[in-house]
Amino acid sequence: MAMGAIHHIEIYVSDLKRSTKFWGWLLGELGYKTFQKWDGGQSWKLGDSYLVFVQAEERFLDIRYHRCRVGLNHLAFFASSREHVDIMTEQLKVKGVKLLYQEKHPFAGGPEYYAVYFEDPDRIKVELVAPSE
Repeated sequence: MAMGAIHHIEIYVSDLKRSTKFWGWLLGELGYKTFQKWDGGQSWKLGDSYLVFVQAEERFLDIRYHRCRVGLNHLAFFASSREHVDIMTEQLKVKGVKLLYQEKHPFAGGPEYYAVYFEDPDRIKVELVAPSE
């Protein structure tokens, strides 16, 4: 592994069951495999990096996540191609996932930046972007 590469990212969620259903599907579509699973969390791994989702304790659920507050704004993943972005966009729509910036889709990031933006169950922004052609 390369020095400085991401080892893992851990995200606390408000409803683990709902989040693992969403993230399990999405990460599976992107080639991740289930890595760890326990009563309070689950992780998925791709290569040397993994994402962990943990149930937040009840006492910390009073303040909801908002991407404009200090902290994480969004997670961005590479798609395999523009066609992959299009396929995933349609699957997200079928699943009723909230899409962002629909009026500018698929170029909300600029004229050469082909991506779909959407929200997870806790409204964390997620981006799926095609590699540069």
